[in-house]
Amino acid sequence: MSKRPLPDAAPAAIGDLIGRAESVMARLEQLLPAAPVEVDWKASIAFRWRKKHGQGTLEPIHQVHHIDLRDLQGIDEQKSLVERNTRQFVEGHPANNVLLTGARGTGKSSLVKALLNKYAPRGLRLIEVEKRDLTDLPDIVEQIHARPERYVLYCDDLSFEADEPGYKALKVVLDGSVAAASENCLIYATSNRRHLMPEFMRENLEYRHVGEEIHPGETSEEKISLSERFGLWVSFYPFDQDEYLRIVHVWLEHFKATGGKSAEIEHAALQWALMRGSRSGRVAWQFARDWAGRTRLIRHATKRK
Repeated sequence: MSKRPLPDAAPAAIGDLIGRAESVMARLEQLLPAAPVEVDWKASIAFRWRKKHGQGTLEPIHQVHHIDLRDLQGIDEQKSLVERNTRQFVEGHPANNVLLTGARGTGKSSLVKALLNKYAPRGLRLIEVEKRDLTDLPDIVEQIHARPERYVLYCDDLSFEADEPGYKALKVVLDGSVAAASENCLIYATSNRRHLMPEFMRENLEYRHVGEEIHPGETSEEKISLSERFGLWVSFYPFDQDEYLRIVHVWLEHFKATGGKSAEIEHAALQWALMRGSRSGRVAWQFARDWAGRTRLIRHATKRK
């Protein structure tokens, strides 16, 4: 039996089919995870965990905040506690995960950054992790466990709502599970909430009396269970007026602002704090920047006349 020749349209149809297949393959390749990017460990003393197309990677932070421990005023006890723990860690001794809690603007985050700057020459490094990426903590630990440096996994302004996935992931790492434990990393977290979760009045109704003792209910126990996994709790408190003014003068000196401890400056600083509704180190620093900038602007304008 003789073979019938293919119709003239057949080659065109086959070419179209091949083109469509290549297009589908190209789209599928976009959905596949990208090849891991090799980390440049010498690029910085601080890194940030970032997710792109479902693939996590450590990105160097090239502009690290260069704050000195001496610049932080009014928190001497807190500095002493956290620095001692950090020094233990850097020198290879047992140390604790740290939870820094309390009033906003009192130096919690600045303290962590200042310790990084001080101990970076001795091998301390920092990795900033957003709350939404806490589920990736085991992956981060896997990347650094064989490194010679000592790493602080830093979670800033941390708080959770009920049933958030990062909540359980953080508990696992703090417990030191087989999959996540590593001798060269600790977790330092800052929060305005002591137990990292909102507390409601109705939870007080769950407390029960056992003899003369008061025992919290299951809801409160669950909330406490995360914060108590941090070995070191450090609390920060609002400053009183005298302490606030002292910090203002320290920052004015830092910015080389004129005027000294004049009544005019102190009055302006107190008015600034009143408008902000807070007397804190951050507010003092912001006032000093504003005052230094204003006085320099006036001085330069006067010179041009």
